[in-house]
Amino acid sequence: MRPAQFPEALAGARHRSRPVNADWHAGPCRALAAQFDGLTDPEALAARAEALLSGEHWVSTLLAPLIDALAADIWFEPGLRTSHDALRTGAVLLESEAISIAATVTRATTLNAAPTPTTLVIPGRLTLTRYVRGGDARMRRWRTDPATPDFTAAAAPPCVERSPLTLHDGMVLRHDGRTDGHLIVAADRDIVALAITIKPGAAPLMREYAVADGSFVRAACADEAASRMEMLLTFLRASRRPDAASGFETATRHPAFHLRWAAMREWLMLDARSARPRLAELARGDANQEVRTAATATLAALDRHLEPPCPA
Repeated sequence: MRPAQFPEALAGARHRSRPVNADWHAGPCRALAAQFDGLTDPEALAARAEALLSGEHWVSTLLAPLIDALAADIWFEPGLRTSHDALRTGAVLLESEAISIAATVTRATTLNAAPTPTTLVIPGRLTLTRYVRGGDARMRRWRTDPATPDFTAAAAPPCVERSPLTLHDGMVLRHDGRTDGHLIVAADRDIVALAITIKPGAAPLMREYAVADGSFVRAACADEAASRMEMLLTFLRASRRPDAASGFETATRHPAFHLRWAAMREWLMLDARSARPRLAELARGDANQEVRTAATATLAALDRHLEPPCPA
């Protein structure tokens, strides 16, 4: 095929791929997701995920239509979200409100040549992982306390290292990312893994700790919905929408303390006078010490700014 024909071939393949992917999502994907329908409790979802991962036949059933399509058409584009770098190739096999299922291949040569990471992450979500090929990899593990509503960076408890594990073929492990983190630091062979991540009950924060001593380094939002809400609040503020004050007020009562403060910060930049009563409430009685401290300091600065100038 001449280079000039590539765009036409790709466009045709994309057109041919759509109905196949639509049937795949409506058929095997929906059937797999249905196994988790009606479950909202994280432990019940984890038990169902562990039972699913005890076997592998479902993976062949799930992927068979895509493999057949690829065999019939080398230009077929599977309806999968994929990622690829020097260390790892991954694909999201299923995404639903309750769970996500991903497959990854980690290259042992790249892993072994890489420097040991200086930090580890407590990701915030419960995950069940089947190491289809464990590669006799060495896994270091850490544990810390859960991030409660009164979590503060200054008082964050350290991570404590636990006994390491060697990953064997077929091993199914529960990684409670609300309190636990791990690093795979070496492997004899490539690692092939299937992971089911439980969405309900997730911690609001991802936390990062130093490998050397387990000390807290930083935190970031782990809640996709909260992140989207924060972006929307920023958009409303940048759009100069004072009529959206009720939305800002509602967001300042969100269970995630970092979102409460992010909403207040945006509201203050939009309309400080209308935000002041709620700011005072946060200063007096928010459940999180850092929010109370920030609100108290901001309230004092705001009141100085709002004071009418002295007639003298």
